[in-house]
Amino acid sequence: MPPTAAQAKAESNSLGDLLGEVTRDMSTLMRQEVELAKVELRQSATRAGKGAGMLAGAGVAGHFVLLFLSLALWWALGTLIGLGWSGVVIALIWAIVAAALASAGRKELKAIKGMPQTTATLQEIPPTLKPNT
Repeated sequence: MPPTAAQAKAESNSLGDLLGEVTRDMSTLMRQEVELAKVELRQSATRAGKGAGMLAGAGVAGHFVLLFLSLALWWALGTLIGLGWSGVVIALIWAIVAAALASAGRKELKAIKGMPQTTATLQEIPPTLKPNT
């Protein structure tokens, strides 16, 4: 039976050469894993920033809308149903808007998955290093 490529290489190369190749391969693998982790962290940070920005935007939008438009709407509705009830109606409208924005921001934050590809590939390394039986 002819020798396999691995057997032929083992016979023709010294142990030092083989260990050097393994070391270079491991070094390359680790560099690639670190680069993958950086890319995944950047993507997760972008999503987290987007979600936080949405939540902050919901707070600012709710504040300014309540401050400026609520007074005008309160006064306009006050002529129809009275100032007290018109204030309650306006407050409920803006509470619904703020809840919708907060829900969208929370959904965006929950969509962050971390580093799934890095985790998966790192889990493949230990079995790869085990000798075949």
